[in-house]
Amino acid sequence: MTCLVLLLIVWAPGHALESDKDQPMHLEADSLSVDEASGVVLYEGSVEITQGSLRIWADRLWIHRRQGKTEKVISEGSPVRFRQLTEKGDEEVHGEARRVEINAERDELLLIDDASLEQGGNRFRNDRIIYNRAKAMVKAGTSAQGKQRVQVVIEPNKQP
Repeated sequence: MTCLVLLLIVWAPGHALESDKDQPMHLEADSLSVDEASGVVLYEGSVEITQGSLRIWADRLWIHRRQGKTEKVISEGSPVRFRQLTEKGDEEVHGEARRVEINAERDELLLIDDASLEQGGNRFRNDRIIYNRAKAMVKAGTSAQGKQRVQVVIEPNKQP
């Protein structure tokens, strides 16, 4: 745990673009299935989502809505990939995993199974990574199986 706290002091990803969450979400897929009773929409086949600078590519994607609001987005793929600009506007956070869950209320991405997250050459790898976009916080480890250690690469600061 001390190592993780130290790591976050050395390198924390930038905040995701705040304006992205206020943008409309555009989705494309090969097929669509809507279950109004449960509030779940399933997109399948070459799914692409764009919301501001956020882009997600997946094989399957479920959107869970309640009372007109998106609560959770779950995507699966081989792998699911995403990228998003940071508030700095010149850096991009990108990652991938076999499953990505987005909690809209907490503005958090949970990357599960063969997960990686990268920004500016710095990389996290684990089978479970939590990336809170609003707070620019990353937590890696505590996997379901508890077998994979966190792997991190921190690039040295570039001198002017």
